[in-house]
Amino acid sequence: MHKRIAIIGLGFAILFASAGAVFPQAQPLSPTDTVRLFYKTMREKKFKEAFAMSIYKPAVEPLNAKELDDLRPDFEKMAAAIPDEVELSGETISGDMATVFVKVKETSETAETSEPIQLVKENGIWIIGDHENEAIVKKAGTKFFFNARIDTHHNDVQDMLTRITLAEVVYSQGHNGQFGNLTELITAGLVPKDLETTASTGYSFHINRSMDGKTWYATAEPAQYGRTGKLSFYVDAAGVKSGDQGGKPLVLKN
Repeated sequence: MHKRIAIIGLGFAILFASAGAVFPQAQPLSPTDTVRLFYKTMREKKFKEAFAMSIYKPAVEPLNAKELDDLRPDFEKMAAAIPDEVELSGETISGDMATVFVKVKETSETAETSEPIQLVKENGIWIIGDHENEAIVKKAGTKFFFNARIDTHHNDVQDMLTRITLAEVVYSQGHNGQFGNLTELITAGLVPKDLETTASTGYSFHINRSMDGKTWYATAEPAQYGRTGKLSFYVDAAGVKSGDQGGKPLVLKN
């Protein structure tokens, strides 16, 4: 897994020397102002403009309208996580690298912490990110965010199948050893209702049980192969297995 990359942005302040000036003079923003502007642009859902202020520019700028629309739900989740008021508590600068500290408080019960945001200077402009992750983004190009989504979905599916396994154990204990289908597990509150659709998970989940209800297995396949996932999954009491089946269900050979 690549380390998490903090994302934020950049911009310009236009200053006029005098009322009679013909040409405006652009002055690059400080690292702190760059971070502040990025958050504002993300909250306004101007995603292409926001990512153009960061190392993610080569991953977003070439995308066509359909690809941007496909990624919009992911970008909107990022924007929703940004608070209305962002408190920036300072910055440090060393050559062409800088760190801006963002105050974060998860809940009213947790202590306030400072999260570091990395920036680099390119062509005299501060942008969000670092050189190591910039190389990763440039190598992946327009596939970067789609690959990140797929990796996230794969991890989430693994976790959900483990949850289904535990849910079947709990369900059987209260139903004379009978295992439940997907609807029954949802009704019992043992798994989330959003497993009925692919909207939030990017995967189709299916639970299959024997006629006598004494055995079961579950499968999960990507809703859009290559966009929401690549691996197909299979789970039973023995554990989770996965493989690239081109979007088709994973079938275990006897």
